[in-house]
Amino acid sequence: MPWQRFLRPQPRLPAADLENWYASLLEQLGQAAPFELALLGGRLAATPGLAFLAGYQAALRALWPAAPWSLGALCVTENKSTRPADMATRIAGLQLNGRKDFVTAAEAADWLLVAAREESAGEAPRLALSVVRNGDPGVRIEPLPALPLMPDIGHARLHLHAAHCERLAGDGWDDYVKPFRSLEDCHVLAAFCAWLYGVGEECAWPEPLQLRLLGLLASCAEVARQSPGAASSHLLLAGLLAQFDSLRGELDSAFAAGPQPWAQLWQRDQGLLAIANSARRKRLEKARRVLQG
Repeated sequence: MPWQRFLRPQPRLPAADLENWYASLLEQLGQAAPFELALLGGRLAATPGLAFLAGYQAALRALWPAAPWSLGALCVTENKSTRPADMATRIAGLQLNGRKDFVTAAEAADWLLVAAREESAGEAPRLALSVVRNGDPGVRIEPLPALPLMPDIGHARLHLHAAHCERLAGDGWDDYVKPFRSLEDCHVLAAFCAWLYGVGEECAWPEPLQLRLLGLLASCAEVARQSPGAASSHLLLAGLLAQFDSLRGELDSAFAAGPQPWAQLWQRDQGLLAIANSARRKRLEKARRVLQG
């Protein structure tokens, strides 16, 4: 783990479009392990959105270790749902047809992981995960308006019409979509805390707050080593998120006492970890039931 490098004072990478910023990050880090990518990417990010991007890409690499060293995106949501039964996108042979409604960083992504149904008529819904390349025949990106939260991270619809794909081994739901939720939470939390630690170092925040952020990062590193599908991992991850929530009062005070640009970024983007709170609560309840036998 590159803790010494993380703890050294270092300049952030200038904010840029997503593709160029990520390329600059990889120039500095090389082919980093997923957690290292989240940790150092968050530390070098100029905004919470770019820290999120580093954590998101790290989670994708943890999910698919053979991923190309370029920006990627996971494409699951259809009509505000991620349930297999609600999906209309289908794979037949090595062709994909359908639409994904909300894809993070899709415009900048080089490769797209697409969840699609593959069951035969009369069978229960079954997903496959396949990869397509942005710009290939039958692959079209429709940009969506920027959101108030992390406006520097775009979202888009993905349209697929007889798009040639490569199917990944395994079950699309159990091996990819389901575990990605935990992988994303852990790596994005780490990247965001790394960004906060960098701001705190620059602004001379109280040492106890900086040390608590470091302790949270060390805990993230341990959880990142666990199986993302294990009930114990879900409980540990919930503990990390609760620990982060307990720091909000101190973080609010630290930002209020510092430079206005940092405070504005915090006010705008601090809710990035609350996006999937409902799903996390359900996951925690299920984990408790499993662990209690």
